[in-house]
Amino acid sequence: MAIAFMGTPSFAVPSLRRLVANGHQITAVYTQPDQPAGRGCRLKPTAVKLTAQELALPVRQPTTLRDPQALADLASLRPQVIVAVAYGQILRQEVLKIPQHGVLNVHPSLLPRHRGASPIPTAILAGDEETGVTIMLMDQGMDTGPILAQRTLAIEPTDTTGSLTEKLSHLAADLLAETLPRWLRGDIQPRPQDHSQATKAPLLRKEHGAIDWGLPATRIWRQVRAYNPWPGAHTTMDGDLLHIWQAWPLEGDSGRQPGTVVPLTEEQRRHLPLGVDRETFAVQTGSGLLAVLLVQRAGRRALPPGDFLRGVRSIFGCVLGSPK
Repeated sequence: MAIAFMGTPSFAVPSLRRLVANGHQITAVYTQPDQPAGRGCRLKPTAVKLTAQELALPVRQPTTLRDPQALADLASLRPQVIVAVAYGQILRQEVLKIPQHGVLNVHPSLLPRHRGASPIPTAILAGDEETGVTIMLMDQGMDTGPILAQRTLAIEPTDTTGSLTEKLSHLAADLLAETLPRWLRGDIQPRPQDHSQATKAPLLRKEHGAIDWGLPATRIWRQVRAYNPWPGAHTTMDGDLLHIWQAWPLEGDSGRQPGTVVPLTEEQRRHLPLGVDRETFAVQTGSGLLAVLLVQRAGRRALPPGDFLRGVRSIFGCVLGSPK
């Protein structure tokens, strides 16, 4: 069974590896073009490209599949099915009609919830207690195709977008390995999505990471987790950028204005998660306190709060700002 695989970031790598390990014939791996990265702006290959090269699979990197030559090249491979995992391009009808068994798309949410480019951080921001993976038969809409299979995963209070992406990537590989053979045998009846239950997960932008201390502590806590590793939840201290990578919401009111750095009482420290630095501090929010557990000044490395406090003058009473 000839398969064309389409994927770009590390999330797609376990699925590609599993298909190869299970003996599927991958006729070509499609991934996004190399992008400039680092100070020297050298071209950096995608995670999927590196994996495909390691597995000795042919790689194609068209700028767009709308290009007639790229489309003709794909058609010439005669794939019987296309598997797309975070490829990064919207596939038009000309692509969807090429494989006999359609295009299977692996999406890291429980569709129709969180359709779009950023389903994992969006699930954390929404306060969802669970998320999961959906395998659907792709159509021309944005994650609107009928569902072939789904599997759920609990979202832990300590999960970030980084940790949840890693978990879901392996869950996706497992579900794909089970679903693809059943689909090719004709054992699955596609289930239409309930479009009335759909929610959107728009593309993240750098400015989304700016902290508004007037929001409740639980909301900012979700931002810290959702924007780790990118774009990072950030504020300012004396005009300098300050990233908060880990935090924990606490009940309480210092009576100070939102954004004010305050010490924690011994009683409040007892409500911190086990294993974290107890020498922490908190920031007053619009409702409740946000204990800071991992923080980073611009140009420095990330530090636990005790080490951070030893490296700066007393910051208690300082009012953190919102980056412009």
